[in-house]
Amino acid sequence: MTDFERLLRALGAGGVEFVVIGGLAANAHGAIRTTRDLDIVYARTAENHTRLARALAPLHPYLRGAPAGLPFRLDEPTLQAGLNFTLTTSAGELDLLGEVAGGGTYQALIPHSRRLDLLGTTCWCVDLDTLIRLKQAAGRPKDFEALAELVALREERDRPEP
Repeated sequence: MTDFERLLRALGAGGVEFVVIGGLAANAHGAIRTTRDLDIVYARTAENHTRLARALAPLHPYLRGAPAGLPFRLDEPTLQAGLNFTLTTSAGELDLLGEVAGGGTYQALIPHSRRLDLLGTTCWCVDLDTLIRLKQAAGRPKDFEALAELVALREERDRPEP
């Protein structure tokens, strides 16, 4: 089980620049669907790669689904050379995304995000309209299943007061 609070706390304390997307973002907007992992889009700068590697090091990140013993080290060169990483950590599952379909990079998502207190950590979280766009662009069956609830939340939000 993923300890979302521990992951967010590590990222926040490490000064990592990131935006929360995915299931936790949906929960922040009122969705009740559960999620197994924390999905973030991270800033792709050398400084942020350093902060990200340092913040996650105590959590022993490893490639999710990779065979045990496969050499892997999440460090600045790895982050620079790669883009998206699906990881398992001692705090649970974490998806590090340098870019996301339908939304692009960290810099592209910031104007469509807001600062929220998520489980004791203040961080950026995509707005509901952007989250819907990201789910549509992902195109996976589980994203289409989540869309109905997200669209209903948007309709409720946009409904005029009587």
